[in-house]
Amino acid sequence: MSNQLDQLPLIFLGVFLNAASQLLLKHGMNRIGYFSFSWDNLWPISQQIVINPFIVTAIACYGFSVVVWMLVLSRSEVSYAYPMLSVGYLVVAVLSYLLFQEALTATRVAGIIVIIFGVYLLNLSST
Repeated sequence: MSNQLDQLPLIFLGVFLNAASQLLLKHGMNRIGYFSFSWDNLWPISQQIVINPFIVTAIACYGFSVVVWMLVLSRSEVSYAYPMLSVGYLVVAVLSYLLFQEALTATRVAGIIVIIFGVYLLNLSST
C-alpha cells in the first residue's frame, strides 16, 4: 500500500462525488415531489425519474464515485479510507442548509465537529 496521505485527494474526490450525488438526488426529487409507491403510480413516477436531469446526473456522479472508490481501495487500507467517507456528512449538511434551507441545528453542528475531529485523528494515525 502506498502512503495513506497520498491518497487523500482521491478519497476526497470520491467523497465529493458521492455528496454531489445525494444533493442532486434531493433536488431532483424536490422537483418531482412527494409520492407513495403503489402499482398505480409506479410507471408515471418511473418516467419522471428517468427523464429528470438532476437524477440522471446524480446517478452518473454516484457511478463515477464507485470507480474512484475502487481506485482508493486498490491503494489504501479500507480501515483508513472508509471512515473518510464521513466527511461527506459535513459537505451534505452544510450544502443542504445553503441550497435547500434545511435545518443545521446545534446538535447537528456538534456531531459534525465530532466527525471532523475523528477524521483528523485518523489522519494522525496514518503518518
